[in-house]
Amino acid sequence: MFQRFIKRPVLAVVISLVIIFMGSLAIKTLPKSQFPDIAPPMVMVYLSYPGASSTVLTNSVLIPLEQAINGVPGMKYMFSTAASSGEANIQIVFEKGSDPNQAVVNINNRVQQMKNRLPPIVQLEGLRVQRLMPNMLMYVNLYGKDTANTDMKFIFNYAYINMLPELQRINGVGLAKIIGSRQYAMRVWLNPDRMRAYDISTEEVMDALAEQSIIGSPGRLGRADSKRSESIEYVLTYPGRYNEEKQYENVIIRANPDGEVLHLKDIATIELGSEYYDIYSNKDEYPSAAITLNQSYGSNATEVIERVKEKLEEMKKDFPPGVDYEISYDVSNFLDASIEEVIATLRDAFILVSIVVFVFLGDWRSTLIPVLAVPVSLIGAFFVMQAFGLTINMITLFALVLAIGIVVDDAIVVVEAVHAKMEEKHLSPFLAVKEVLGEISGAIIAITLLMVSVFIPVAFMSGPVGIFYRQFSITMASSIVISGIVALTLTPVLSAMILKNTHGQPRKKNIINRFIDSFNRGFDKTTRGYMSILKRIVNRRVVTFGLLIAFGIGTVGISGKLPSGFVPSEDQGMIYAVLQTPPGSTLERTYAVSRELQEVAKKIDGVQSVSALAGYEVLTQGRGSNSGTCLINLKPWSEREFTVPEIIEKLEEKTKDIPGAKIEFFGPPAVPGYGAAGGITCQLLDKNNTIDYKRLDRVTKKFMAELEKRPELSSLFSFYRTDYPQYELEIDNQLAMQKGVSIGKAMDNLSILVGSTYEQGFIKYGRFFKLFVQADPSLTFLNCM
Repeated sequence: MFQRFIKRPVLAVVISLVIIFMGSLAIKTLPKSQFPDIAPPMVMVYLSYPGASSTVLTNSVLIPLEQAINGVPGMKYMFSTAASSGEANIQIVFEKGSDPNQAVVNINNRVQQMKNRLPPIVQLEGLRVQRLMPNMLMYVNLYGKDTANTDMKFIFNYAYINMLPELQRINGVGLAKIIGSRQYAMRVWLNPDRMRAYDISTEEVMDALAEQSIIGSPGRLGRADSKRSESIEYVLTYPGRYNEEKQYENVIIRANPDGEVLHLKDIATIELGSEYYDIYSNKDEYPSAAITLNQSYGSNATEVIERVKEKLEEMKKDFPPGVDYEISYDVSNFLDASIEEVIATLRDAFILVSIVVFVFLGDWRSTLIPVLAVPVSLIGAFFVMQAFGLTINMITLFALVLAIGIVVDDAIVVVEAVHAKMEEKHLSPFLAVKEVLGEISGAIIAITLLMVSVFIPVAFMSGPVGIFYRQFSITMASSIVISGIVALTLTPVLSAMILKNTHGQPRKKNIINRFIDSFNRGFDKTTRGYMSILKRIVNRRVVTFGLLIAFGIGTVGISGKLPSGFVPSEDQGMIYAVLQTPPGSTLERTYAVSRELQEVAKKIDGVQSVSALAGYEVLTQGRGSNSGTCLINLKPWSEREFTVPEIIEKLEEKTKDIPGAKIEFFGPPAVPGYGAAGGITCQLLDKNNTIDYKRLDRVTKKFMAELEKRPELSSLFSFYRTDYPQYELEIDNQLAMQKGVSIGKAMDNLSILVGSTYEQGFIKYGRFFKLFVQADPSLTFLNCM
């Protein structure tokens, strides 16, 4: 059957051209990523309870929600985090293969069933359920150099209002968010002393705001009512809720017939402030807004980043004076560098194989045939990769590198067989190819099936490791199958067209031929020596099995000493610094430490820029006044001589003397989605029926102390602490009721004055913002002590 291609060489060439064409199209359209998407689907539930402690959050919100969510279809496990800042989150991890969109729907349905049982303020703040996108594409810092006119609030809201909507619409961006909650909010800072003097309660303030800042719908005048005919129709409008400081200042708290009016400005200060003040962000000492962009599944990371960069440059033209941006982290830098290295390896391997083939076959005509046949197999493999939903990543490219040495064998077998026929029977290349195809076509098919049978079963492995092997095996198997097709179609045609029968003719005495002849003599001598050794030991079972046992013991011994792991950590050009100040430390204290760390890191050779976040830690994505994160952006690999471990070692040496803070350094995770940073994460579970946080704290400290004794572990860190300073309120219920004050009223009053409350919002700059009522922090008990 395959001899038909010898008579129709154009058909064989066209088949190979079609394979190259389809593979080339697949290269242009296949998504590019560092590794296959192996992270299981994850859904995060974000919630906020202003003024609540971590214990209150756990008992009133987290436990009811966890009970409602538990058992959702496809769920693997979940864990939650609560901070004394009044914010918490629940992360639900699903089985690999679960539909992430359906998972979000299922979680949201469970949350809605429990929502009415949660505190009203939590319902008002909102429960956000969204899919967690593990593949972070970029980390962009918008910062203001003119610190006199641009503060953190302005920078944050400029990004929130003008940049975030544009970035979210870019195709391939799964999630765009700003770390922190610094968006505008109308802040009503109550003065408790003046309220006491006027005998004003917080309830009266809230009622006045609810009654006067409203959305009105008066209707229309003159509309048809079947009673009378009108000549014109008027639509009655009302300005709606207040959105200016002056409007809120003039809210009337009390008024009497004598003309005495008490306004809100008489007992409070009103300003357009921020929702929260629990995070400080800067880039190289300039106030900044930290924007993170995550990749949507199936998109091409390189193309998405290019679109983001184009959009950023377009938006930069409208930036206010003194405002600029910096891309502090760009996964495409590492991805492009890694792909370039693999492509260079692919090129070098191809050249090396060509040289080896030339040396063994002895002439350039014979070498040219495998050189033309091998690219067809490699390029065609990309089309198969696309058909199976694979991506261009480190695993598939590595498989192509290894495939070069395998797919070249088929072409070599055909060429050597043709040379043997020409030498034995003195046939022309065309006739030699005809005889060879009849003899070795079955052998080539058998070799192809045998090689494929080695890799195909690997594709059925399960789990995260199985996904890696699946990508590897399909890439290898597809290139081998295409190589077999090419060996039976294109290679015979090329042999008939290119080869010449030079056997029996005198060879030219040039340098290359002399080198090849000497190499062949040396190789034949080595082969004869090897065969003589085999003849001596082939019948000696003791020697044979002794060598087998020795090699087996050596393999086991070396495997036990070599480091093991899932995927080796790579230098991705980024370092996370996580810092923790003592429990009870203020945000300003943590910010000061982060600035000190920032100054130290900037002086390290190889560091390009440092972004500091006080009040936010990257490992659990939680918040707390005593937690902080520094993102250390390194210079490009070609511009620095130190690797990430070496720079981390220098950072640890320079920062060990920073007082009052625990600082640890991590690299990004080797595989996106498996943790927030490189290393190992474990959870201690207290399965006792009674909840005792201090008991768990004792066990945690003992466990950490034992881990620190292990020489193979470093940078140990735990966020679990129970020694945060607290005041416990004790209310004399009998005395309170005698004075006409219930416990509920007392707690509501404290929740507003100390914890703050959000009751309504307003529209400004085309966005919805919140209104918060709270006592002036400078007049609270702690600041007055």
